[in-house]
Amino acid sequence: MADSVAPAREPSGQQTRMFREAADAPGVVARQLSENRHLIEKLAATLRAKKLRSVVTGARGSSDHAATYAKYLIETRLGILTSSIGLSIGSVYATQPDFQDTVFLAISQSGKSPDLLASVEKAKAGGAFVIAIVNDDKSPLSMLADVAIPLRAGPEKSVAATKTYLASVSAIAALAAAWSEDTALLAALARLPDLMRDAWNADWSSVVPLLSPARDLYTIGRGVGFGAAQEAALKFKETCGLHAEAFSAAEVRHGPMALVKRGFPVLMLSQNDETRAGMKELAEKAVAAGAKVMIAGFDAPGAVSLPAIAAHPALEPILMVQSFYRMINALSIARGFDPDRPPNLNKITETF
Repeated sequence: MADSVAPAREPSGQQTRMFREAADAPGVVARQLSENRHLIEKLAATLRAKKLRSVVTGARGSSDHAATYAKYLIETRLGILTSSIGLSIGSVYATQPDFQDTVFLAISQSGKSPDLLASVEKAKAGGAFVIAIVNDDKSPLSMLADVAIPLRAGPEKSVAATKTYLASVSAIAALAAAWSEDTALLAALARLPDLMRDAWNADWSSVVPLLSPARDLYTIGRGVGFGAAQEAALKFKETCGLHAEAFSAAEVRHGPMALVKRGFPVLMLSQNDETRAGMKELAEKAVAAGAKVMIAGFDAPGAVSLPAIAAHPALEPILMVQSFYRMINALSIARGFDPDRPPNLNKITETF
């Protein structure tokens, strides 16, 4: 793993909105960490004073991948059971769950999705303490929440979310660190914006010719890195027209491994924690099966190694996604797509 790398050269014509917005993410995160510090500290103290039995997350799309990151971070740092709610429980089935002694963590860029708002209303009626992580601090979601944590990302014009996703996971990391009083993670967060700038300059361009002709692939992570694999899979679909499925390194060893044959692309994102040994074992099996294996986080014989920035293990998935966004922008254009305007998609998706 590399602490920093030389800036990658960007081919002409790739100054898309997606490129510019993803490049802005380090500044967004720096602003957010600074301006939200007192809010996060006060909220963390409030949460420590509560006798909580669970955290429930509610989100869609990239925000739901941030919720996956929250699940692993909260469960590993605080030991509090964390799970994702089916938003249709509130918006379609009109069920009223019991949310006593529960935090409902709602994550949204716009704060306007009707099904999320319906779920938040049900959660509050059921006794939940509602925290919203949201970019629009004047949105309906912000008004409903007991506490709203603003992303401070500014307008995001590209349909494919980049800086708002990175701002969401950064806000989650800041909250989990303060809530658990994890001094090592708190110290590491202070360096995150600078490390994100290094990650933006990490050169993943070797992946572009490998994936330009692809039709399908797997993205694989585990633990706090699984949300990053989910986010990567979504971006392959929406910006590149490339079918991608995200799996935990443990889950892919079951039925999905049957598809890992000669030439099948596999992108692995591995933070340096307790999950590393299992990721290495899977990489060896995938290479032995003849798969086209690409790895960020460690080297494996027969696989393409992508530069990854060393950091606190809980923050390495954020840095990998920052590097990934630059590559996926280039891959989208190489495959003849406009990453700012994915077909059949809108910036705000109003699901009910």
